[in-house]
Amino acid sequence: MAVTLTESAARHVQRSLEKRGHGEGLRLGVRTSGCSGMAYVLEYADQAAPEDTVFESHGVKVLVDKKSLVYLDGTVLDYTREGLNEGFRFKNPNEKETCGCGESFSV
Repeated sequence: MAVTLTESAARHVQRSLEKRGHGEGLRLGVRTSGCSGMAYVLEYADQAAPEDTVFESHGVKVLVDKKSLVYLDGTVLDYTREGLNEGFRFKNPNEKETCGCGESFSV
């Protein structure tokens, strides 16, 4: 089981953590939401919780709770800039479909 970051995503997270001045890594999870059923949740983590699985990718820790890991196993998180738009992109092999607005997915 693994969740990884691309080099671009790792650089972005590392810069953000440095700006914050503290933090252990990036917490990635899922929650029930949207028209397709699930949505990704991203936040900076100050410390690992007992139920977290911790992965390291390009020097950055990615923390995933056990319930979310089932849906996120194999996911690669990228950070892209296209014109005026920039943000994280999820490459999740478990996704079966996404909603039209791109905010939620189902497995």
